[in-house]
Amino acid sequence: MKPSGNTILITGGGTGIGRALAEALHRRGNTVIVAGRRQATLDVVAKANPGIATATLDVTDPQDIARFAAQIGRDFPTLNAIVNNAGIMQPEDWRAAEIDTSIAEATIATNLLAPIRLTAALLPLLRKQASSTVLTVSSGLAFLPLAITPTYSATKAAIHSFSESLRYQLKDTGVDVVEIVPPYVQTELMGEQQSSDPRAMPLAEFIDEVVSILETQPSAREVLVKRVLPLRFAAEQGYEGYTNQLTGFNDHFAAS
Repeated sequence: MKPSGNTILITGGGTGIGRALAEALHRRGNTVIVAGRRQATLDVVAKANPGIATATLDVTDPQDIARFAAQIGRDFPTLNAIVNNAGIMQPEDWRAAEIDTSIAEATIATNLLAPIRLTAALLPLLRKQASSTVLTVSSGLAFLPLAITPTYSATKAAIHSFSESLRYQLKDTGVDVVEIVPPYVQTELMGEQQSSDPRAMPLAEFIDEVVSILETQPSAREVLVKRVLPLRFAAEQGYEGYTNQLTGFNDHFAAS
């Protein structure tokens, strides 16, 4: 993806990684549209960054995705990049006497079905451009799961797999597929305390490294900041090494 002159849609663009990435890409001369459920949240972004456009979208509603895709096609016919960033992450207790699957179902709807549906809805528009990019946001937990968020980790593993297959299917078209793989980052994804957790990567540092990779490695299939490499390549240690890292990683989070 070229560093500037794009028309980029970012879901979940009102807060966290989505907002920070939108602001960074906007500063570099791109037309940026941030999408989210709450117009008030999007308005805060637009007010702080004159020129960033906003559009409401409930990514869990297939009918709203269809409406939104038609709107984007009318309002931004030069759209050539989408960032499937919207996501939720909540703990689940599968040791309970009665299992409530509502969190799992909501997580799958938001983190997996939504980007699949939105990509399908916008792909015809992307294919009209000379070149375009689908950017997916997975997680280091796609490669080394966090046991307290099993469905979140599973959806991110699925997003990685989907990205690989989509990239292969579209290899002879003008549409590229790039996967952004965040580590644990200082956002409010799992609550306000995460935004100041010293174990998490500062958001500004993460965004700076992501944008640098996008600018200097235009052929990168995965955007991997240094902090995520131990998770991304956990399986490279072999079965025993991976198992030991998985246990240690989850023991550490369970203890804290």
